[in-house]
Amino acid sequence: MNNQLLGNSSHGLIFVISAPAGTGKTTLVNMLTHEFPAVVRSVSCTTRQPRPSEHEGKDYLFLSKEAFEAKIEQGDFLEHAQVFGDYYGTSQAFVKKQQALGKHVVLVIDTQGALQLQKQLKEAIFIFISPPSLVELKERLHKRKTENPQSIEERLAWARRELEMVSHYDYHIINDHLETAYTVLKSIFIAEEHKVRRK
Repeated sequence: MNNQLLGNSSHGLIFVISAPAGTGKTTLVNMLTHEFPAVVRSVSCTTRQPRPSEHEGKDYLFLSKEAFEAKIEQGDFLEHAQVFGDYYGTSQAFVKKQQALGKHVVLVIDTQGALQLQKQLKEAIFIFISPPSLVELKERLHKRKTENPQSIEERLAWARRELEMVSHYDYHIINDHLETAYTVLKSIFIAEEHKVRRK
């Protein structure tokens, strides 16, 4: 069997991606999973309401607050955090199952969750994606038309705090041009799969 750019591992890696809302992380991860069947995105659990374009089981697993807190008690989450009053969490069982199948698992989580995971997952690869500027980010959030002006200001304030966390990550990508950002992201995945010596 010929070696591929990605998909040669018997046990998959974990990639943690963080980025402020509106930076384009979902688009970039979708491009990656469409090009490489060996890459899967972890479907996070959340207590927030689904947006019109989101689908249960594909974008998120939407849970009640009570159901989410029960899962916390049972130790079902690899990490969990509360953002803007809603819970978000990563299923431990899902990640382990995909890794055992040789799949590289992408966890798209905020900086709170990522910093939690750095203590637990020593071999995970941490990637931060940032917008070209906060001005550009504000424009992107307005164009999305999924938030009201107050919510946009809250997200921008949170983005400022998240951008201060960049130094805690292994890689930093600025999504100024989508195709360029995607090429950099893809290169990181390919290089990490072919790496021999790990930290």
